[in-house]
Amino acid sequence: MSELLERVDALQNVMSKLVHRYQKLQRNHELLEAENQKLKLEQQELNEVLANWEAKYSTLKAANAMLGSNEYKRETKLKINAMMRELDACIAQLAD
Repeated sequence: MSELLERVDALQNVMSKLVHRYQKLQRNHELLEAENQKLKLEQQELNEVLANWEAKYSTLKAANAMLGSNEYKRETKLKINAMMRELDACIAQLAD
Protein backbone atom coordinates (compact mmCIF):
# COMPACT_ATOMS: atom_id res chain seq x y z
CA MET A 1 0.00 0.00 0.00
CA SER A 2 2.81 2.41 0.83
CA GLU A 3 4.42 1.57 -2.52
CA LEU A 4 1.22 2.62 -4.26
CA LEU A 5 1.16 5.86 -2.28
CA GLU A 6 4.76 6.53 -3.25
CA ARG A 7 3.92 6.03 -6.92
CA VAL A 8 0.90 8.30 -6.67
CA ASP A 9 3.02 10.88 -4.88
CA ALA A 10 5.72 10.61 -7.55
CA LEU A 11 3.11 11.01 -10.28
CA GLN A 12 1.72 14.07 -8.53
CA ASN A 13 5.21 15.55 -8.36
CA VAL A 14 5.79 14.88 -12.04
CA MET A 15 2.41 16.36 -12.95
CA SER A 16 3.10 19.40 -10.78
CA LYS A 17 6.44 19.92 -12.51
CA LEU A 18 4.83 19.52 -15.94
CA VAL A 19 2.10 22.02 -15.10
CA HIS A 20 4.71 24.46 -13.80
CA ARG A 21 6.78 24.08 -16.99
CA TYR A 22 3.67 24.50 -19.12
CA GLN A 23 2.71 27.70 -17.31
CA LYS A 24 6.25 29.02 -17.63
CA LEU A 25 6.30 28.24 -21.36
CA GLN A 26 2.90 29.85 -21.77
CA ARG A 27 4.10 33.07 -20.10
CA ASN A 28 7.22 33.02 -22.26
CA HIS A 29 5.06 32.51 -25.35
CA GLU A 30 2.88 35.48 -24.41
CA LEU A 31 5.96 37.66 -23.93
CA LEU A 32 7.31 36.60 -27.31
CA GLU A 33 3.97 37.30 -28.97
CA ALA A 34 3.91 40.79 -27.46
CA GLU A 35 7.48 41.43 -28.59
CA ASN A 36 6.61 40.14 -32.06
CA GLN A 37 3.69 42.57 -32.31
CA LYS A 38 5.91 45.42 -31.14
CA LEU A 39 8.54 44.55 -33.74
CA LYS A 40 5.92 44.32 -36.49
CA LEU A 41 4.69 47.81 -35.64
CA GLU A 42 8.26 49.10 -35.56
CA GLN A 43 8.96 47.51 -38.94
CA GLN A 44 5.83 49.08 -40.40
CA GLU A 45 6.86 52.50 -39.10
CA LEU A 46 10.36 52.06 -40.51
CA ASN A 47 8.94 51.01 -43.88
CA GLU A 48 6.86 54.19 -43.92
CA VAL A 49 9.92 56.28 -43.06
CA LEU A 50 11.88 54.51 -45.80
CA ALA A 51 9.14 55.18 -48.36
CA ASN A 52 9.12 58.83 -47.32
CA TRP A 53 12.88 59.12 -47.74
CA GLU A 54 12.74 57.36 -51.11
CA ALA A 55 10.14 59.86 -52.30
CA LYS A 56 12.30 62.75 -51.08
CA TYR A 57 15.32 61.24 -52.84
CA SER A 58 13.39 60.91 -56.08
CA THR A 59 12.25 64.53 -55.82
CA LEU A 60 15.81 65.64 -55.14
CA LYS A 61 17.07 63.72 -58.17
CA ALA A 62 14.48 65.44 -60.35
CA ALA A 63 15.42 68.84 -58.91
CA ASN A 64 19.09 68.18 -59.61
CA ALA A 65 18.26 67.26 -63.18
CA MET A 66 16.26 70.43 -63.63
CA LEU A 67 19.15 72.46 -62.27
CA GLY A 68 21.38 71.10 -64.99
CA SER A 69 22.87 67.99 -63.49
CA ASN A 70 23.70 65.72 -66.43
CA GLU A 71 23.50 62.63 -64.28
CA TYR A 72 19.70 62.61 -63.97
CA LYS A 73 18.62 64.48 -67.13
CA ARG A 74 17.69 61.35 -69.04
CA GLU A 75 15.59 60.00 -66.16
CA THR A 76 13.81 63.33 -65.78
CA LYS A 77 13.09 63.54 -69.50
CA LEU A 78 11.63 60.03 -69.42
CA LYS A 79 9.46 60.91 -66.43
CA ILE A 80 8.24 64.10 -68.08
CA ASN A 81 7.42 62.18 -71.27
CA ALA A 82 5.51 59.58 -69.25
CA MET A 83 3.57 62.32 -67.48
CA MET A 84 2.77 63.97 -70.80
CA ARG A 85 1.45 60.67 -72.18
CA GLU A 86 -0.74 60.28 -69.08
CA LEU A 87 -1.98 63.84 -69.49
CA ASP A 88 -2.74 63.23 -73.18
CA ALA A 89 -4.67 60.08 -72.27
CA CYS A 90 -6.70 62.01 -69.67
CA ILE A 91 -7.48 64.76 -72.18
CA ALA A 92 -8.53 62.15 -74.75
CA GLN A 93 -10.87 60.54 -72.21
CA LEU A 94 -12.39 63.90 -71.35
CA ALA A 95 -12.89 64.68 -75.03
CA ASP A 96 -14.88 61.48 -75.55
